[in-house]
Amino acid sequence: MNFKDLLNKGANHCFAFVFLLCLLLSNRANAQTVTIEGTVKDAAGLSLPGVNVLEKGTKNGTSTDFDGHYKLKLTNPKAVLSFSFIGFKTIEIPTEGKAKVNATMSEDSNNLNEVVVIGYGTSKKSDLTGAVATFSGNEMRKIPVPNVAEALTGRIAGVQVTSSEGSPDSNVQIRIRGNGSLTQDASPLYIVDGFPVNNINDISSSDIDTMTILKDASSTAIYGSRGAYGVVIVTTKKGKDGKISVNYNMFYGMKKIANTIDVTAPEDYVKWQYEYALLKDSANLNSYEKYFGSWNDYDMYKGMKGNDWQRQVFGRTGEVQSRDLSIRGGSDKMNYNFNYAHYDEKAIMDGSDFNRNNLSLALNSKASDKVDLSFTVRYSDTEINGGGMNEQNEVSSADSRLKNIVGYAPIPVPGLTTDDTDEAVSDNLTHPFVAIADTDRQQFRKNFNMLGSFSWKLTSDLIFKTELGWDNYNYLDYRYFGRSTYYVKNNPAAERQGMPAMIMGDRKDTRFRNANTLNYDLKKFVGENHSLKLLFGEESIEYKRNDVNTAIHGYPLTFGLDQAKKLTTQGTPVSVDNFYFPDDKLLSFFGRLNYDYKDRYLFTATYRADGSSKFLGDNKWGFFPAAAAAWKISGEEFMKNASWINLLKLRASYGEAGNNNIPTGQMVQSFTSTTSTWINGVDNYWAPSKTMANPDLKWETTVTQNLGLDFDLFKNRVTGSVEVYKNVTKDLLINFPISGGYDFQYRNMGEVQNSGVEATLNLNLIEREKFGVSLSFNAGFNTNKINSLGVMSNFGASSGWASTAIGNDYLVNVGQSIGVMYGYKSDGRYEVSDFNYNAGAYTLKAGVPDGTTIVGPMKPGAMKLKDINGDNKIDANDLTVIGNANPKTTGGFVLNANAYGFDLSAAFNYSIGNDVYNANKIEFSTSIPNGQYRNLNTEMADGTRWTNFDPNTGQLVTDPAALGALNANTTMWSPYMPRYVFSDWAVEDGSFLRLNTLSLGYTTPNDLTSALGVSKLRFYLTASNVFVWTKYTGQDPEASTRRNTPLTPGVDYSAYPRSRQLIFGLNLNF
Repeated sequence: MNFKDLLNKGANHCFAFVFLLCLLLSNRANAQTVTIEGTVKDAAGLSLPGVNVLEKGTKNGTSTDFDGHYKLKLTNPKAVLSFSFIGFKTIEIPTEGKAKVNATMSEDSNNLNEVVVIGYGTSKKSDLTGAVATFSGNEMRKIPVPNVAEALTGRIAGVQVTSSEGSPDSNVQIRIRGNGSLTQDASPLYIVDGFPVNNINDISSSDIDTMTILKDASSTAIYGSRGAYGVVIVTTKKGKDGKISVNYNMFYGMKKIANTIDVTAPEDYVKWQYEYALLKDSANLNSYEKYFGSWNDYDMYKGMKGNDWQRQVFGRTGEVQSRDLSIRGGSDKMNYNFNYAHYDEKAIMDGSDFNRNNLSLALNSKASDKVDLSFTVRYSDTEINGGGMNEQNEVSSADSRLKNIVGYAPIPVPGLTTDDTDEAVSDNLTHPFVAIADTDRQQFRKNFNMLGSFSWKLTSDLIFKTELGWDNYNYLDYRYFGRSTYYVKNNPAAERQGMPAMIMGDRKDTRFRNANTLNYDLKKFVGENHSLKLLFGEESIEYKRNDVNTAIHGYPLTFGLDQAKKLTTQGTPVSVDNFYFPDDKLLSFFGRLNYDYKDRYLFTATYRADGSSKFLGDNKWGFFPAAAAAWKISGEEFMKNASWINLLKLRASYGEAGNNNIPTGQMVQSFTSTTSTWINGVDNYWAPSKTMANPDLKWETTVTQNLGLDFDLFKNRVTGSVEVYKNVTKDLLINFPISGGYDFQYRNMGEVQNSGVEATLNLNLIEREKFGVSLSFNAGFNTNKINSLGVMSNFGASSGWASTAIGNDYLVNVGQSIGVMYGYKSDGRYEVSDFNYNAGAYTLKAGVPDGTTIVGPMKPGAMKLKDINGDNKIDANDLTVIGNANPKTTGGFVLNANAYGFDLSAAFNYSIGNDVYNANKIEFSTSIPNGQYRNLNTEMADGTRWTNFDPNTGQLVTDPAALGALNANTTMWSPYMPRYVFSDWAVEDGSFLRLNTLSLGYTTPNDLTSALGVSKLRFYLTASNVFVWTKYTGQDPEASTRRNTPLTPGVDYSAYPRSRQLIFGLNLNF
């Protein structure tokens, strides 16, 4: 064998040896590699797709599929698996050599890595430097309300949500950290997917992913214009990668009136009518006898059962139903989200209903590694029939529906409550159902919105993004006035008075937005321990509005709203008012810097410049800087042994935000186009508006200072925050009343301050795999103060519920808050002992204040008021502060529990320290000269009210001793008065605690539904407005019905009653 053969043979043996060695090593390696699989679910047993599954200590990992299933090859048979997912708590499970490991993850609403949407970007929750709060769409969908703003009630510290009344179209008001304006709307700025909108009334809760509330200027200054009163950012659902998921949700429920005003029974009603007739003219009782017979017939009314008009008008069982369908899916290149929602409500009042349809489509495309595209289109269509009962639905408070419902005679009386009613009494008495029909209303709202964005990654650290948006809003409002209304009796020309009329309003709004931003991450240049990010942007917004209001008078007497709408030619057009609002244009430039050192020291600075077409010259531009810093104390070396502290962060911020929320065109005199048939025979003319121009108007500015502390303790078992703030709004844009042919002029004058403390606490009390209990609590303490009114020290404001009868019932005064009630102090009533009696006449004793000017003729039983200035007479000089509508504390708390598929949630909201102006109490306890035949509330029931006649004889009592004995056990004054009087008797403590929603649900086990392709099936019952604990004697303490001006909050007058609701629903996911 030669050397070559020997070499070949040796090489073959070597190759064979190496091959066998590799094979053995491979087998050994395979023997040590373990494949593990399992399913990941949430606490309710629902599969979780997209969960990150990682072999701890390595980079070896995977994610769960659509069904929550995963499979992973381990490098170590004794590995520990880590399961993480946004919105859920990360958990670790040892494999211990098992081939199958299932995991159950619990939600973590306070996860420090949660991504929060902020102005023009996002941030980790743990990295926030400003006062920011979030509310998830999942939580919102558990609250069955037509208006998503209502879902925030009692959920966010410092955010007060109030509804004017209980009607389907009630005005929901959001105030963030108090009222920062005097005469203008102090609502926050609403941003939906980056686009500013007037309100969020027509957005379906099923389409919302998150809501973010920005409270301080360090957060809101990036929005500059209108960010002064806070910002509410709504982010709608987007598509997701993976298999198609289909979600269907529905509920059906019933509503019943929650509370009514107690009125006197028929027996008492008739007795008072007799006494009224005696007091009016004891020698002529015809006003009583022609309807009720003689006093000798009174016994026939005893025990008679009367009509409960409130239960008849508001007594029907309302129905609510909601259905929504969403389809989500896509790939890593493109995803989509389609959503359709329908909400329908038949309200508790006859002829009142609400219907809304929402449609949306969101598309996201990754065109390339560097280019992302998105497109969203939304459409809402809302129809409201009937209407509420507050001033937004009235031409005059004389048409108050509640006035006619509560005050109407409780028994049928020929000639008084029938078709042959005397015209002499028709001015003060309208049949409740006639009052509803004669003030009918129909509203249509249509909103179409398109948004698109183009994002280009210029480099790995530099991203350019442009956004385009277009919004179109159309509002039609048909208001019908029948024969009984104040409008028909007073407004038309003489020949058409008493004939039905209609006012048609047509409003069209268009808004266009373009924003361009450049995000630059400088991490490559600042070193490992530093993070520096820059944002530069430019934005332009153009808003157009056109209103046309048409009044048509003289319809045939048989016409209702439906005929008046369809047959407009049967009436006579008397005015067509066109309001061409100048375009509202805004051009903005802004920037933001975010700096982070060692994930412990955070700094944010923003700057925005806004140029508004509402101002001229040097006043056109407003400049709004802000800065905030945060210190993560928990990240310091000296805190390393405090393992129970996950996060302890101190924040401080200062900033300025602007407001230009006034009508356009206030710098120059504007004119309105009017068509008329009664002015000098001229059909078309232009007339100056009633607002005087002011070319010197400038931006209103709010300066905020905020100090906050965030904490996360015991591995997310205890989380929360505490905030201390001070907001000062200066150069207030005030609607200032003037003389000289104009009604008012907008001016910059005055300063308002809001300061307070907010606290939020979240407790995960029990955390088990199949059982859990959590509690969240929030409270806000706000103090409002007027620092300056410019050239004035104070002025009055009128709620107007009694027209001009009461005058100014609110005081706007330097050093006090907005919402201060101004009236008289009650001193009970005048007793017989207050008078000298001589020859059938009573005269006041010396030293007893004379209230003739305010309460009418002085006699025993008259209302008595306190003489504040000591001049022995009651007049306007005795007016004083008697109440304050501002609460000292507002907030709420929510209890959540789950066990073995069941879930329970109870949500409370509360208000402490606010007063309510109970105007209903005044009206329904007072019989004014033209209110003879109206019923009274039980405040003036027989045996409680002062009486002047002896029921045994039917005669007036004048003898002092007999009159005193007759009223020995009564406590109230006589309701017979010449006018309404506002005193502290009608100001009540409005503090309350409301169980807002109570929900019980059950989710069926996956084992029962997975075979049908159903990933989740949940049934639930939810009760709303379950109970209210309050001392308030009115219908509901959360009423605020006179909102034409922000200066008169807290008035309860003629509110559409709230209802209690019980619904059954289901959530179905495929």
